[in-house]
Amino acid sequence: TSSKLFQKEASFLAQMTILMALLSCDLFPVVEQLPTITAQTSGSLIALPYDENFLFKCDAKGNPRPTYRWTKDGMDFDSHKDSRLIIEESSGTFLLPNTKEKTKYQGKYRCYASNKLGTAISEESEFIVPMVPKFPKEKTEPVVVTEGDSVVLECNPPQGIPPWQLYWMTNGNLRHIEQNERVSMGLNGNLYFSNTLVSDSRDDYCCFASFSRIRTIVQKPLFKTASCFFGKKPSILVPSSHSTTYIKKGEELELECIAEGLPTPGVEWIKMLENLPTRTQIKNYGKLLTISNVTDQVEGTYMCKAKNDLGEAEHHFQVVVEEPPSWQEEPVKSQLAEIGSDIHIKCSARGKPQPTITWKRNGQPLDDFPSTNYKVLDDRIIILRAEQRDTAVYQCEASNRHGTLLVNANVLVMNHPPLILTQNYLEYATMLGKSVIMDCRVFSSPPATINWRREDPEGSLDGERYSLLKNGSLQIHKVEMEDMGQYKCLANSSEGTMSLTTELFIKDSTRIVEPPQDMKVKRGSMAELECQVECDPTLRRELEILWMKDGMNILSNFSEGYFTDDGILQIVNVSHSDQGNYTCVVRTSLDQDTASAYITVLDVPAPPVQLTLSELKDRSVRLQWVAASDHNSPITEFIIQYEENHWEPEKWKEIIRVAGSQFSAPLTLYGHINYQFRVIAVNAIGRSHPSMPSKRYKTPPCAPDRNPENIKIEGHLPHQMDISWEPLLPVEHNGPGLEYKLSYRLLGVEDSWKEQMMKRHSFVVRDTQTFVPYEVKIQAFNSHGWAPEPRVVTGYSGEDLPLAAPEDISVEVLNSTLLRVSWSPVPQTALRGHLGGYTVHWWQTQSLLNSKRIPSERQSLTIPGNRSHTMVPGLKPFSEYSLTVNIFNRRGNGPSSSPISFTTPQGVPEQPPILRATNFQKDSITLVWAPPHETNGFLTGYLLQYQTGMMLTDLSHVTSAISVNFI
Repeated sequence: TSSKLFQKEASFLAQMTILMALLSCDLFPVVEQLPTITAQTSGSLIALPYDENFLFKCDAKGNPRPTYRWTKDGMDFDSHKDSRLIIEESSGTFLLPNTKEKTKYQGKYRCYASNKLGTAISEESEFIVPMVPKFPKEKTEPVVVTEGDSVVLECNPPQGIPPWQLYWMTNGNLRHIEQNERVSMGLNGNLYFSNTLVSDSRDDYCCFASFSRIRTIVQKPLFKTASCFFGKKPSILVPSSHSTTYIKKGEELELECIAEGLPTPGVEWIKMLENLPTRTQIKNYGKLLTISNVTDQVEGTYMCKAKNDLGEAEHHFQVVVEEPPSWQEEPVKSQLAEIGSDIHIKCSARGKPQPTITWKRNGQPLDDFPSTNYKVLDDRIIILRAEQRDTAVYQCEASNRHGTLLVNANVLVMNHPPLILTQNYLEYATMLGKSVIMDCRVFSSPPATINWRREDPEGSLDGERYSLLKNGSLQIHKVEMEDMGQYKCLANSSEGTMSLTTELFIKDSTRIVEPPQDMKVKRGSMAELECQVECDPTLRRELEILWMKDGMNILSNFSEGYFTDDGILQIVNVSHSDQGNYTCVVRTSLDQDTASAYITVLDVPAPPVQLTLSELKDRSVRLQWVAASDHNSPITEFIIQYEENHWEPEKWKEIIRVAGSQFSAPLTLYGHINYQFRVIAVNAIGRSHPSMPSKRYKTPPCAPDRNPENIKIEGHLPHQMDISWEPLLPVEHNGPGLEYKLSYRLLGVEDSWKEQMMKRHSFVVRDTQTFVPYEVKIQAFNSHGWAPEPRVVTGYSGEDLPLAAPEDISVEVLNSTLLRVSWSPVPQTALRGHLGGYTVHWWQTQSLLNSKRIPSERQSLTIPGNRSHTMVPGLKPFSEYSLTVNIFNRRGNGPSSSPISFTTPQGVPEQPPILRATNFQKDSITLVWAPPHETNGFLTGYLLQYQTGMMLTDLSHVTSAISVNFI
């Protein structure tokens, strides 16, 4: 519940600004405050060479304003007297520039912030200026060892700023010394040989130390080794660690056990009476046990056991986990006490070893302040019958060998009449049914009694809806209309009385009446969310509508691509990053309401990942993959494609499709192909981008799997046969040297095959007989063998024009325009090719109406296939015709039959083209018409008809125009 002024905003904000300034020290300036450290430098401050300067920070608050001083190694350090230091006058902070003289500033620093009431101190910080590490100059003699014995090359690295790294290399070619079960570097940097070989002899062993923070690498003088004699003897484990290891909680435990012996011993680790902790790691070929972030459970006894064929040895480590000091409960850092009361300051800490507690007052040992009213009981101080002079900052330090905790406890002893810190008159507004808190913060010593009462109208504040908070404020739960009015807060103590008046107003709540709705949108499209709001009319001008995405303000963090206007949020060109939970926040100074909707972005899937090949065989492989995000639309299938880098490099072809629930597929492969594969995921939105290609897999060569298909046998000329076929695809060659063997022979005549080897995929057989059948087969061959036995196909040699015409032509006139024609088929021997069909030709010779000869205009009708009759339509009535028939094959037409003549009978005349009515009289009209263009026979007369209403009546048959009289 928020409570702010709903009117007179400018005046209220100005007063609140003044109030916050007055309360910057928690109380009005008339109340004095002890110093409190607010910012400080603690821990170690290392002067690295690339830093420009070094910050010693110390800020504090208090009333009066604190003054500052520093100590270095327990002695006063006046920063103002050193011209090299950069001083911040408003605080105790100073900067030390990175100069050559910085070494003299090494030491432990502490800041003191003081005013007339007391002194607060900072934690101690140490300024460290690291020296450049160097190995001592020394002359090393060659190490002589018997082959099979152990040897240690000592590094003894110089001390430096961690982290640091040690490694052994050969100085000649700067190669790392290879480490294994026999040779390894210990935690101390020494190089251990569990046993030696003649090959270990060299004169350039060198230990390097790298200090990354100061960007320095140093080198130890060279070691020389030599071996003499030859022999083998086993020896026992050489432990390189103390029996008891103390480690701080949270650090990493390292236990090392390096053994000597021949054969090289193996090392085994055991924790006595229980299993090794879960975070245990065994490193350095079994010689190093590490446990990160140790806890109390790591404590115990560990044993390493080294064994070879000749014996074993053991070493035990006792691990003790300790921890730095920590507070059992956070100490109270500020106390206000009245004069004459008893004050308890508790400082209870835990740690291992148990921390030692020391007490100070204003930064000085408590023993320097002899007093009869102090009692120190280890972790607490009791101040009996406190007086105003007991006002001070009391320090408690809890220390063990792992660290120190410091707390400053401000104790202010005084009597003061009640002082209401809240502004004297405030107005509050809230919503019906909400809660409101009306402030009444009081400073008083001794503490004041706080009471509230209604002023306007007068009334009781008893009941469950009213609560008096610990800070003196009044809370009203589930506000009702009758709660509106004036309230007074009264603060009473033995030192005096003070009061505060406030006023409460009640407003209509702000609410979302139409919230945004969940939606699914495709990537690249536009999304629109709407949020309609109602609020109290007096708050309309201050109503604010904000949009949040996943808890972050959109306009502050995601402005690009988002547009808002009067409760509407538009997202243009939706991308995957736009998916999430969108919240509409509507608020005024008094309340707010929220509503959320989730936008799901749909897109094609992400490409599959982690393509692997398994079950590798000569002609097959299994491809496996992992599906990536489906972008909110389930994957329906996967498309597997392949590419080979010989025939068509970088051209991808589909090999198989599998269901979206499958994540592997067996692939059948061709021989002698260098494959790689990729996978495309498909969902309802579309296809993903292809995955990254798999590793290549090359199949061995083999004989072809199949023979050519779609064999065509054609005769373009009478005495030859053209044979062609569909060649094998390049990937189907299965190996180098692909050729085709063409075999052919006359069907039913020849027993032996004529054969021809060729690389092309067509061949012409010449000097054949006309249109005779042949058997043909084609077999693929490469350097690794033959394809399976091919199938035999039958075809014919080249065709020639037919030799004969159809015979026994007969016609049957069915009516004046339709004719039926029949004939006898031409013998196969005269056809000389594949039967195409027959062609009927006819033409009109004369009209029987006037015996006039008509120029020949041929018409034809093609009848495909082996038929011997057809219907000829579209003849003209009362005419004489001639007709012939011929056969045809693929080569062309044969000769025509002898013409046969026939006549068609008379037919129905065409309708008169003109009919007009003229000379309209009372009882007659004159009809005039023109004769038909085609009479289709001898014209005998005209039939005239008329109708009245629905009756149709014949007048008469006439042979010329007549007048018709209507009676």
